[in-house]
Amino acid sequence: MAKPRARIVATEDGHRVTPAELFFDLVFVFAITQVTALLAADPSGLRLLGGMVVLALLWWCWCCFAWLGNVVRADSGAMFAVLVTVMAVLLVVSLTVPEAFSDMPGGLFAPLLLALCYGAVRGLHLVTYWLSSAGDQALRATLLRTALLSVAPPFVLLLASSALHGAAQVLVWLGAVVIDYLAIFVTGASGWRVNSPGHFAERHGLILLIALGESFIAIGVGMTGLPVSAPILAAATAGLAVAAGLWFLYFRQISGPVEQALARAEGDDRTRLARDAYTFLHLPLVAGVVLCALGIKKVLHQVADAGHYELSDPLHGVVAWALAGGVGVFLLAAAGLALRTAGPRPRALVVAGLYCLCAGPLVAVIPALPALALLAAGVTATVWLHGRAARAAGVAPA
Repeated sequence: MAKPRARIVATEDGHRVTPAELFFDLVFVFAITQVTALLAADPSGLRLLGGMVVLALLWWCWCCFAWLGNVVRADSGAMFAVLVTVMAVLLVVSLTVPEAFSDMPGGLFAPLLLALCYGAVRGLHLVTYWLSSAGDQALRATLLRTALLSVAPPFVLLLASSALHGAAQVLVWLGAVVIDYLAIFVTGASGWRVNSPGHFAERHGLILLIALGESFIAIGVGMTGLPVSAPILAAATAGLAVAAGLWFLYFRQISGPVEQALARAEGDDRTRLARDAYTFLHLPLVAGVVLCALGIKKVLHQVADAGHYELSDPLHGVVAWALAGGVGVFLLAAAGLALRTAGPRPRALVVAGLYCLCAGPLVAVIPALPALALLAAGVTATVWLHGRAARAAGVAPA
């Protein structure tokens, strides 16, 4: 019995998410909160870009093992040992996130440590995939191309960027992310496998649920150490309404048709759909939630801290854009999912998403609490309009 537990075990079509994968995802709860903290510490345009770059790197690390867990059981002995090792490395990455662009004196050099840990995660992923693909020459050829094009160049750039500061460092990190993502198109779909569409869809839905949990954490953090008041309760309720609307849109209107399309596809077509709909389009979903959570956090802090703010005070700068802009990013990504899977035309999502992206100047002149309440009402209306369009097109809710 010991030997079957120790070896790498392949998955089957009906494979579902295992407790080992849920355990692995716990480290991303911390990672996502660290990205929000990074943004909140210095809410400038450059820091916003840097935070999104860090999120993209973390997302890529998570996606690597979401793909691997779809073809190899995460609860098999060898694979679970790899997951725990990767968790330890990603925990170090998460701890370095607040110092990614401004290393604090007296400790290890955080930017270099982050780059080294990122390279370790990607290397462990490729090695484990290689060991699990004995006899699959197509996959091994793809793994070699991935190592040469998608792992090595970005890793070198991240190492080099540790010697830079400010905008130069952020731009080099951005270049590393762009190369990493574009290289996936160059390596092609041949060789990669999606054995269980249900597992793949469930895996990504759960990580989005974790990201939505960040909005609740933002509600708590925004009022830490301050007394509960009527404005706080109103802002918390509005923040919950925003999160609930985004949850309903994804889990009741978007995710079902996408999973069904993935199940219908076969071979390389399934791989390309999984890459486009999940690996790429779910990143802006998560990013949108993180940005909106930053805005909600600032609203809660502002309405709670009566000693420094008036209820008539609006949000300012990047935070004003992030509150509605994060929702806009989410809505446009959801629209992209509907279009990629030939779902109902997402006119309401596109219009509302573009409006939210451009709403920063309006949010900056409206008191913070009414702005959040209006955003909650807008999300609710958008979800209703998209649902009505889906029903008219004959697409039942998931």
